[in-house]
Amino acid sequence: MSRKFFERDVNASVSRRTLLQAGAGLMGGALLPASVIGPAFAEDKPAIGTWPAGSEGNTVFIGASVPRTGTYAVQGEDELKGYQLAIEHINEGNELVQKISPKTKKGVLGKQLTLGVADSGAKPNDAVQAQQRFISENKAVMITGGTSSAVAVALNKLAQREKVLFVCGISGSNDTTGKDCVRYGVRQNFFGQTASAAIAPVLVKAFGKNKKVAYMTPDYTYGHTVTKSMQDNTAADGWTTVTNQVSPLGAPDFSSYLLNVANSGADILLNVNWGHDAVLSIQQAKQFGVLDKMKLVVPYQVPFLARETGGLMQGVYAATDYWWTVEDKYPLAKMFNAAFEKKYNYKPEWGAENAYISFVHWARMVEEAGSFYPPDVIKIYEKEEVIPSLVGDVYYRKEDHQCVRPVIIVKGKLEKDMKGKEDYYDIVEIVPGKGLMQKPDAFGCNLGDYT
Repeated sequence: MSRKFFERDVNASVSRRTLLQAGAGLMGGALLPASVIGPAFAEDKPAIGTWPAGSEGNTVFIGASVPRTGTYAVQGEDELKGYQLAIEHINEGNELVQKISPKTKKGVLGKQLTLGVADSGAKPNDAVQAQQRFISENKAVMITGGTSSAVAVALNKLAQREKVLFVCGISGSNDTTGKDCVRYGVRQNFFGQTASAAIAPVLVKAFGKNKKVAYMTPDYTYGHTVTKSMQDNTAADGWTTVTNQVSPLGAPDFSSYLLNVANSGADILLNVNWGHDAVLSIQQAKQFGVLDKMKLVVPYQVPFLARETGGLMQGVYAATDYWWTVEDKYPLAKMFNAAFEKKYNYKPEWGAENAYISFVHWARMVEEAGSFYPPDVIKIYEKEEVIPSLVGDVYYRKEDHQCVRPVIIVKGKLEKDMKGKEDYYDIVEIVPGKGLMQKPDAFGCNLGDYT
């Protein structure tokens, strides 16, 4: 009997006992220390990271750390659903998977995938500790997660040190494939530079030149790099910053920041906050009358904002990674949407899309390499082969392991124009990725060694 997937759900805290075992059948030899297993050699290559111990049995283990609590919890759950669906589809040899990774039949290289899940709470230390345990105890052949770019950067460093591939989940910071890039990390989703380069011309066309802008910026790598990219990409058209209100992640109250925004004389409120912080700050901006004084723009957006803010995204421009109505243009997106909605009873958001395609791309790379040996898999990413995705053909850039992919610009629909309860946005433009990318060395990427 073939099994679709086995999931292990753990709480990523510092306590060992909270990392609960999901089933004794998963463990066995995978939990033996390397000294007990002995030195491993296969395919005339020396052991590295968890290879070959992690791929010697009939299953391989993947560790995922996503925020299931905290300000990014809603998007973390959406991302997790994308991982779960991808593993199910890969293990059963689903038609959609085979259109993206033709050599994938049932499992990867004939091995079924199993998934371990930890709640990072968007905290880098918790994510690293959980993933370290997945690596040492479960011999994870790949780790994933993010949502917070601070988590993604921390997992980059872990992956490089442990020589286990990190397939980044959500991360919007330029630094993830910029100054904090690593040989053992890859990222599929869009990021601050590409979002800003895509949306800036749309905003100038809509609102004109020489605008005064108030920024709201979360105080970590994601926020600072997105704000800097927006400032850089609008400077030539005379957009100037009159105030930049920097707040901590998970701030319970934005009133003091919004008071400064309200008194700034800005024409545009450019809100870089994300997740529940974006919801709360937009709701409070309405309460403070800020949205009556200036136009709201969300340069790096999660689609559930429209649902959670009660109509405040109507008429608002935003850049996003994926919106489900792209199915009218991309047949693979239509297949994904149908499968996701059938399983979870709602339209997929971009966290789920990004998680799904990242996993299937990884499966393709392993199949093409013919091995789980990490340097060989990495070199397949670096071939820059054009491959299918849910938003058309894409490739991974060899210099920084960033996927070159389109950015989708949306505008919130007025309620009267919505054709259904999840029809929140009109797609304004799908901007090709190549022209949005900075030069490979612009953000200081140095990938490091294979071994």
